[in-house]
Order: sequence, then structure tokens, then C-alpha cells
Amino acid sequence: MEAIPIALDGYLAADAEPGTREGTASWRLTCSAGTDHLIEEAVIPCTTVEPELAHALLTERQPGDLLRVTGHLTLPDTADGAIRLHAEALEVLWEAPLLNPDSEATGTTTTTTDPDADRHSAIAALAEALTGLAQSEPGPGQSIRLHISPTGVLGTGLEHCHSFNLTPDQARQLADRIDALNCCPRSEHPDGGIALAPETLADLTALFAGIDLIDLTNAVLKATRPERRPAAIHAMDDMFGNHPDPDGTDP
Repeated sequence: MEAIPIALDGYLAADAEPGTREGTASWRLTCSAGTDHLIEEAVIPCTTVEPELAHALLTERQPGDLLRVTGHLTLPDTADGAIRLHAEALEVLWEAPLLNPDSEATGTTTTTTDPDADRHSAIAALAEALTGLAQSEPGPGQSIRLHISPTGVLGTGLEHCHSFNLTPDQARQLADRIDALNCCPRSEHPDGGIALAPETLADLTALFAGIDLIDLTNAVLKATRPERRPAAIHAMDDMFGNHPDPDGTDP
């Protein structure tokens, strides 16, 4: 069957393995296409006969790396066969953090880590982010005190305790960021960004360009009780700028 040119984005599911011939390698790529309600994942077997590509996969890449693999996809001739992606190029979109940096010096790929050190580094990262959020003065009014620390601290580990004063607006901003994280499937890109296709951007631009503000104002006012129309007109003026009231209502 003819091979299909393709580029796939996915996570390296496990350590790559050397092929049967020198300068070759095989690995599994976990690809996903999901929505807020459904995540569909597929594990694609990949191989390469490119020596440089095989060397990079065997010595530089680790499970969890987000990769863009370009090559040709071979479909099975039978229903019980397996597809396979023959890779010709590789791009690293995101590198998974090393769970044990000492493994580079020893040449091992163990993922064992000290739970306390891992927790302390996570607290330090969170403290740094919160420091950036709370670096401005809280200002007038009541503020919100936020504490983070290791669990079970009784006189030890105090260097890992932090306190921050946030304004209510900053606390809501933090809550919005947490809500956004909770809404993203874990298999999506780590940065949470969504790259829209140029065709989609063009469609959205055409959609918003085609909105008639007069028609929109009419529709809003018709759905608004008469005593609430002045407030609705004022709100639309704040959003779109001053526009004449199509019904002649004096605000």
C-alpha cells in the first residue's frame, strides 16, 4: 500500500529502542485529538533509518517529550495489521523536565526522585510565581493572606514556608488561571495554547466583520424591558462606543 506523507505531534510514550540494524531506532508516539468533552488517543509505532535521528532519539530524548515527527505513514494491508510511521525528520516542541538531573552524569535514565526535594522545588516554583503576582502593593481595602508550606512542618523546613498578600482582584485572577488549567485535558500541549488554522482565523474575522451594530442594538433592546433599556444602551456604549439609539429612546 502506498505510504502517506504526514506530520504528527505527540508525546514520546517510552524510551526509544535500537533497531535491528545500526543507525535505526523504533519508538511509540502518543497522539491525541480532544475536546472539552472527549479525548481520543492513539499510540503510533514509529521507526527511522536516519542515523542522526536515531542517535538523537536514543541519547537525547526521554519519555514525555513533545515531538513533531514528519515522514510517511504506512497503512496495514489487513484489518488486523498495524500502522507504522517511517520518520524522516524530528522536531522537539517541548522537553519534559528531568526528574533526576544526576542521571545525565551516570548515563542512566532512572526516574526515581527524592519526594521531599521534588516537593520543595514545586513549592519554590509556586512561590516565585506568586511573588510576581503579589509584587505590587495590595493598596487600600482588605487583602487576602495566602500561605504555602510543606505539610507536617513543626519547626523544620521553615525555609520552604511562604506568605503572600493578594488583593481580591489578584485572587480572582489566580482563580481564573486555575479554572483554565482544570478545563484543559492533560494530553493537550503544556502551554495550553491553541493554534488556529489560517482558514479558521479568516472565518472568524469575516464573522465579526459582518456583525451589524444597529441590528445587534435592536435585538438587545427588543429583548430588554423598557425600564432597563437606558442601562442596556449605556452598557453597549461602553463596549462599542456611542451609537444612536435606533428606537429613539432617550437615556
